[in-house]
Amino acid sequence: MAAFGLPVLVALVLLLVSCTSGAGDVATPAEPSPQTQSEKPAQAGEPSSDSSQPADPFLLPTALPAVPMNVPDPVPEDLATLWEVWSLVSEQHVDRQQFDPAEFDEAAIRGLLRAIGDPHTHYVPAEAFQIENQDIYGSFEGIGANVQMRPDGKLFIVAPIKDGPAEKAGLRPGDLILEVDGESIEGLSLLEAVNKIRGPRGSEVVLLVLHLGAGEEVELSVVRDTIPLPSVLVRSRAEDRFAHIRLTTFYANTPEKLAEAIRQEQARGAEGLILDVRDNPGGLLDSVVEVVSMFIDDGLVLYQVDGAGRRSDLNARGSGTFSDIPLVLLANEGSASASEILTGALQDHQRAPVVGAKTFGKGSVNILRRLSNGGGIYLTFAKWYTPSGRLIEGNGLEPDHEVTSRDRQKAETSQFEKAVEVMESLIRAPGGA
Repeated sequence: MAAFGLPVLVALVLLLVSCTSGAGDVATPAEPSPQTQSEKPAQAGEPSSDSSQPADPFLLPTALPAVPMNVPDPVPEDLATLWEVWSLVSEQHVDRQQFDPAEFDEAAIRGLLRAIGDPHTHYVPAEAFQIENQDIYGSFEGIGANVQMRPDGKLFIVAPIKDGPAEKAGLRPGDLILEVDGESIEGLSLLEAVNKIRGPRGSEVVLLVLHLGAGEEVELSVVRDTIPLPSVLVRSRAEDRFAHIRLTTFYANTPEKLAEAIRQEQARGAEGLILDVRDNPGGLLDSVVEVVSMFIDDGLVLYQVDGAGRRSDLNARGSGTFSDIPLVLLANEGSASASEILTGALQDHQRAPVVGAKTFGKGSVNILRRLSNGGGIYLTFAKWYTPSGRLIEGNGLEPDHEVTSRDRQKAETSQFEKAVEVMESLIRAPGGA
């Protein structure tokens, strides 16, 4: 051992570590030699039991002994080891000058949340947080265009929103947006590019655009405005006997827009309402409670139970504006979360028969919390139950009249036809409208 100077010995040890590390950065122990496979190996740092053999420098531990570190008081004890790893890497790793602390921050957040095993608790990056936080209210401030990123990283216009600022400024489907206010958006993610284009109502943004089929780029000035996100779509025609209204999500303004649509349908003489929440992924809890309250006079809409077992009841808010209108609900395997609250409440109150397929089964209560890095976290803090006590999470809700097909278009049509049939029987029944 004396023949090795300390620097050479350290180099040999590091060489061994390098050679035994796989491509996936998973350290694997060296396999024992055939001569000693059946013998108890000497522990690292202990002398060999055969004193006649010189000590092998490669028996030194490949991991240095743990060095006590003073963990700052604000770090919870459960995360002390994580802090130690961060401290060692940031202070001693050979490439530490090239590290991006923000990347470490986000990777640690994602890893921690992934370990929970809850698909509904997840991290929202800073560039996405503002967009998500705006859109849940049913509108945003921007130019009014649906955009997407091409495989080559170019941002293109899928379609400008009718009568919106983008359409008025001359943007057309297929146009490429190359720069925003003189800055190239090449290399940006879709959300980063969208954040640059959005801005306060009344402000101006200058876009460098390449029109589809054109050879030269042009600059277009667009004055931003408030852009509504429709969640209430009237599908019925003037001559239809029943109103057919589809809810695509539950925004803050959905109850108001739904009430307007129902009144318009009643004014034209609609005899009943087919409310359609197929493929509706959910939305705001407050919004769906308001919607349920339109159709029942009083009673429980749902209750939630948190991690400590505490129950909270959410009751109808006493409006009952449309409690007398004949009602049928359409739902399917894409109806989730708030849609399932509506489905369960109307079923349990025997207010409306449900036609379609078993719902998705997303019955967790999530909140969007802002984080100090500008991002956010969708956090599951409770689970929902229908008024009669049915757990939605992982189970879904069965329809009263199941109509399914492997052909999606056929399923859509057959379900609607069944809903009309059920509505006709409701109106013909004694006591029907």
